[in-house]
This record gives sequence, structure tokens and C-alpha cells, in this order.
Amino acid sequence: MIVFWGGLSPHATLALHVAVFVLAFSFVAASLLSYYSRNGLVTALYRVAAVWMGILNFLFFAALFCWVVWLGVLLLPPHAIPKQTRPLIVGVLLIAAAVTAAYGLINARIVRVVSTTVRLANLPPQWRGRTALVMSDLHLGHVNGIGFSRRIAALAARLNPDILFIPGDVFDGTKVDAYGVIAAFKDLAPPFGIYFATGNHDEFGDAAGFLAALGLAGIRVLSNEKVVVDGLQILGVPYHDTTYPMRLRTNLHGLGIDKSTASILLNHVPNRLPIVEEAGVSLQLSGHTHGGQFVPFTWLTQRVFGKFTHGLHAFGSLQVLTSYGAGTWGPPMRVGTKPEVVLLRFD
Repeated sequence: MIVFWGGLSPHATLALHVAVFVLAFSFVAASLLSYYSRNGLVTALYRVAAVWMGILNFLFFAALFCWVVWLGVLLLPPHAIPKQTRPLIVGVLLIAAAVTAAYGLINARIVRVVSTTVRLANLPPQWRGRTALVMSDLHLGHVNGIGFSRRIAALAARLNPDILFIPGDVFDGTKVDAYGVIAAFKDLAPPFGIYFATGNHDEFGDAAGFLAALGLAGIRVLSNEKVVVDGLQILGVPYHDTTYPMRLRTNLHGLGIDKSTASILLNHVPNRLPIVEEAGVSLQLSGHTHGGQFVPFTWLTQRVFGKFTHGLHAFGSLQVLTSYGAGTWGPPMRVGTKPEVVLLRFD
């Protein structure tokens, strides 16, 4: 865009090039710092760098569109549009990029409640009509801190579910006061408990400290475990075990899943579905995808996960519910997706 704009002095052009170059590496530097330190300066740097990364994404596409628009102009009759209109093209697309980024920032802070009904074969009769809240990908850390955690906990309290499921990525993996940012969940008291299985970010950094904090907050961590809750089987597998198909198959079979009654698996990533179906699981709850979070990654994620990127879908006898998640990773923006928690009603 700097080249396309033209008319800048050599000093101004150099200054802009240097600024863009330095900012391009700011998120990498901030991320490295955030894994080893937590203080106000690191948090501020991380937030600024994360926002810049999102803005840079939209600036990149604005720059591409500048040349696309100009190519269209060149196809018009000679002198139909003077060359002096190039700054106008840049200005319009810069404004469009800024507005899109601003929308993404605002949209990412408005957590929606999505209501879904699921019908499971062999569901214990006492579970019909009950509700479960599925709350994935909070990514608590330098961007989503204590205030965000309290807001999500308050939302869960208002929805008053019978049981709460968290299929991974409560933490962002950065260095934080783990119990401090999750403490608000200690006040939640769904009748049948809160259950969690790790996502990839929960296994970064101080993984042991993250899990200890969850336990102190009254959240049951399931690591290749099965619990039976009023007749319903609840299963949880940690992210690292799901990356190895043979290990996942062995662990699931080792849980002793009763195929004659309904079961729910917390599995962070919506993959390995043939293995999960073969094990006899009724419903898998996942997150991880964020739906791509913002364009163009929304298209890429759809290519990777297909229909299982988001929503409730069947894979043979297995049903898979994937949530966009409530938080964000990296740029705190959402364009093309919406942050959510899912209120699931058993029918």
C-alpha cells in the first residue's frame, strides 16, 4: 500500500517500512515474553501486538485489493480515471480495513448463547429435559483475564444448567495467576458438576499449575477417565493422547464404555471420529476450531474440518457438537464467526 499510494518522501517511506517490519515481529516477541513473565508491561505489549496482528491481516487484503481495483481501472478507456485517484483507492480500502478490524474487536467481546437440542439413543430417562452448558476455548491469559472469566461465570450462573462441560483450552498457555483467573467458577454449582478435558493450550507452559487451579475451582479434570453421573457416562481424554490414533483407540477401549447406555466424550479437537464412533461414544463435545475466528482463516478451517468445524452433526452413530468457543487466541477479533456458549437440551 505504501508503494501504491506514492507521493511520500523517502524519509516517510523508510519510516513506514521500518515500522511495519518491526510490528510484523511484535506478536512473536510478545508471545515469547508472555510464556515466561506476567506483569502489566508484558500484558500491555501482548495485547497491542495481538491487535496489530489482526489489523495486519485486514491491511494485507486491503493492499491486494488496491492492485485488483487498479487493474480494473487500467482496463478502462485511456484517461477515463486519472492516476491521481490511486490515493483515493488506498484511502477507501484503508477505511474498510479499519472498520472491519473494529467490528472484529467488538464482535469478539459479545458472547452469544446458542441453544441446541440433542437426542441420544439409550439416554437414561432421568436426563430427558435436562440441560448442559458447553463452554469451550476461554483462552484465559493476557487478553482474556479475570474480568472476562467473571463475565463468563456470571453468564453460566444465569443459564443455570444441570451440568457444565468444558472441552479444552480454558487457559491460553501463557504465564498467569491460574487460580486467580478461574476462581470465579468456584461459585458455580450445577447439580451434576463441572467436567473438563485438556485442549492443546492447556498443555503449554505450567500445565500442572493449570490443572491444579481447575481442581481448586471445583472443576473435575478427566484424563482418560470415565465417571457415571446419574446413569450418564461422562468421558474425558487429554489433547496429547488424541494426537496418536492408536493411543486414543487403546485409551477409549480401556475406559469400559457401556454401549447399552448413552455416553458423552470431552475431546478438544473434532477429529479421530472413526475411532470415537467405533468405541461406542454417543456424543462428542469439541472446540478448538474457533471456526477460523476471522476471514480468511474461516475458509481454511472449513477445508480442514468440513461440517464438523461448528455445530451439531452426525458421524454414523456418533454425534459431534463443536463450539466456536467463548474466547479468542492471538488477535482478539472475530469476523465471520461469533463467540458462544452452547446450551444443550437432552431430548
